Formats: sequence, structure tokens, C-alpha cells
Amino acid sequence: MTGQQPHPDPSQQPAGATPGWTPPPSGGTWYPHGMTATATLPPPLVPAAPARRAGRVRIGVAGLLAGALIGGGAGAGVVALTADGATAGTSPVAAQSVVIQDPDNATAVTAAAAKASPSVVTVYVTGGSGSGSGSGVVLTDDGYVLTNNHVVTLDSSTDSATVQVRTSDGTLYDATVVGTDPTSDLAVIRLQDASGLTPATFADSDDVQVGDLAVAIGAPLGLSDTVTDGIVSATDRAVATGSTQDDATVIDALQTDAAINPGNSGGALVDAAGEVIGINTAIASVASGAPGSSSQSGNIGVGFAIPANTAKRIADEIIATGSATHAVLGVSAQTATDGSASSEVGTGAQVVQVQPGGAAADAGLQASDVVTAVGDRPVTSSTELTAAVRSAAPGDDVTLTVRRGGETTTVEVTLGSSAG
Repeated sequence: MTGQQPHPDPSQQPAGATPGWTPPPSGGTWYPHGMTATATLPPPLVPAAPARRAGRVRIGVAGLLAGALIGGGAGAGVVALTADGATAGTSPVAAQSVVIQDPDNATAVTAAAAKASPSVVTVYVTGGSGSGSGSGVVLTDDGYVLTNNHVVTLDSSTDSATVQVRTSDGTLYDATVVGTDPTSDLAVIRLQDASGLTPATFADSDDVQVGDLAVAIGAPLGLSDTVTDGIVSATDRAVATGSTQDDATVIDALQTDAAINPGNSGGALVDAAGEVIGINTAIASVASGAPGSSSQSGNIGVGFAIPANTAKRIADEIIATGSATHAVLGVSAQTATDGSASSEVGTGAQVVQVQPGGAAADAGLQASDVVTAVGDRPVTSSTELTAAVRSAAPGDDVTLTVRRGGETTTVEVTLGSSAG
């Protein structure tokens, strides 16, 4: 449908392997990199939480979750809290654009938000067993929008969800899924009968520096057109999302302390010029019951975004062909340690198996080789090797630093290609 439409009553909506992966110990809980929580470990990573089938908001799940969705009715409105923190109800949220009212006193954040906000949308998703909401970024004036795979699949629970999108001017559109890419947690949808939208401007994410201004725009907790700010905390951050091998996703992320919460997934992380440097996809959360943890959930100042260069390449491929390709090395690997029984400190990615005829085999890699760097980027774990490879494009030439026996050498590899 096209034009101004009231959003459906939320109360009427249904309640809502990467190389080196090994199963958790019996009774264990999965965290990024497959670690269980101990007093010496950092907080587990959690992407913005996916919609829960029971219709309540699920946030603060232990481990890096693959989605910032709002479950059930909460996805369609403001969560009203009582004094004791219980959910009292919801109310509709009117769309609003960021407008500079006082140019003389406007900040860099104000300017960035004013530039980028018209290109950020709220995505409403309903499936047979649940519903949720997330965010998206406009790619073209005729309605192509980039978001997260976990948003349009309700955290991989459905491949036939009903999708609607509300743009920054309040217009509600029906939308169809053009294609999804679980490997990168990206998806492209298209608004029906849309025209005159404001496409986002994408920056070169390779130029992003630690300390740069970062502004996150999206719909946390269903609150459309929400703006938060911070800095780029780290680049080339290898993070693993998902709680099992089947839904594991490794991304080579930008880390930011700009507040990102459930519902921000698929929205824009922009620089001071209002240009997209990343697509927000995950947050870290303290695991419930972990030493030193509290009941806090949602944003704790550690959020992750898929770099713009990767996101734009994947989006362009999905629009052109309906699917995306990824660089592959052609090995399975596990994290190498110094050999002591108690050591949890990785010293590289140890090759377990080399795929015959693959890129690694062509370059002469062997089982038991330990990769310690990709280009000038250090590798201390199998997750970091996966992220480094996925940050490249199929056909790219990379230099691997490899430890074999007692010697270290470099190996030139032309990366292969794999779809999906």
C-alpha cells in the first residue's frame, strides 16, 4: 500500500559454521568466540535482541545475538514503564524528522542527523509466530532499502514474513524482500510504489578512524527517528553472533559507544558529514549470572556495525542478482594457544583442514599451519581469521603470515568465492 496509513494496532499482531566452531560444554552458555563466562572474561557480546515469540521484548541475552528487534506489541509503539519497571502498555509513535531550528547553535551531531535522518526508516515485520521491528537505510529513490537479515526473518524464524516500512515523513509502505544474506546479516527490501525517497550517502569505511564522531540513527524500542552519538571505539573488530553453529555469523565490525538498543538493527551509523559508515547490527550485554553482572540489559556502550564498504557491496549484489558472494580461504581452522592446559589466550588460527582445489590449497597452505596475520592485521583466533577474510572481496589478493613448525613465512593467496 502507498501513502499515509495508520499503523496496525500492535495489540492485534501475533506475539512475537564458521571455521573453528565447536559446541559448548555440557550445560554451558555460548558467548562470542565460544567462551563461557568467568571472572576473567570480558562481557559477552549481544546483538540487539531479536523478537521473542511470547511477545515480550528480549534484551540482554547472553552471547552476541543476531538482532535488534522488538517483540510483539512493543515493536509498534513506546514501551510505557511503571515505577517498578514493568511494561504497562504501548502508545503509537508519530514519525518526526530532524530539523535544524537554530543553525547558529547547531552541533556536529545536529548537522549529521539532519542530513541522514530522511534516509533512515523503521521496518515492521510480522510472521506466523511473532512480530518485531527494526531499522533500515534507503538505497535508492524508488524504494530499495538495506536492513539486517535477522530483522526481516525475525531472527531466522521465518522466510515468509510480512514487511511494512515507515519512512521519516510518516508514510507507511508495504514492502517485499529482494534477497537476504545470512553470512553478513544483511538483507534488501523494496517498498511498493515508492518514489522520491532520499537515498543515503555512503562513506568509504576504510577511512574511518578510532575517535571519529559516530551518530546512530534508528528505531530503538520502536522509537522512530532516534539519534544517539558517540565515537568510533575500534575498527576491524571481529565479533561472532548467534548461539549455535547453525545461526553463527562472524562480522568484521566497527565498534562504537553510541547508544544502540533493540530496534536499532539495520539502521545507520553515520559520520560527522551525515554519511553512512556502517549498518548497526549488534550490541554487547553483560551475561545474567556472570560474576560482576547486574540486571542491566540493552546498551552498555559497546555496539557494532557492519562497515559501509561491505554493506554497500553486498546490497548492490543482492539488488542485481538476489544473492551475494563472499571471499573464502578454503580452510577450516581453530584457535591456537600456547599449549598449556589453562591457556585461553589465542596465538593464531590453526588450519585443521584444507579444502582441495580451494584458494588455500592453491597457495600451498597445509593442515597444522598457524595463520598469525592477514596483511598487516594480526590474527589471534579463528574468528579473527574469518572476519579478516570476509572483509575482503572474492578475487582479492591477500598476504598471510604463517607459522609452520618453528619457522614463520608469508604466503600470497587469491581468495575464492562462495555464495550466501
